[in-house]
Amino acid sequence: MKVYLKIHLKDEIETIACCDEKLLNHVFKEGNLRIEISNQFFGGKLINLEDAIEILKEASYFNIVGENIISKAIDYKILPKEGVRSINGVPMAFKMMF
Repeated sequence: MKVYLKIHLKDEIETIACCDEKLLNHVFKEGNLRIEISNQFFGGKLINLEDAIEILKEASYFNIVGENIISKAIDYKILPKEGVRSINGVPMAFKMMF
């Protein structure tokens, strides 16, 4: 299974954007909620799901979207099940350290 992963760097802070392969360049809406899985933000390298998990384990900040990456992140205790939100059936989660 593959996912897109892109590392954004701003003021020495890394934010990982990661989405399931099939979701890139799609927009999902539900009520007044909207998420755009843009190539600009998510379209980094296409890598194996397991490799993405290893990167996410070390991340202080991430934005992940899709059933495959979310499920695997929960399995590896990178995020709690309660931290997942869905828009039109597509799960997403954020991690931010304050």
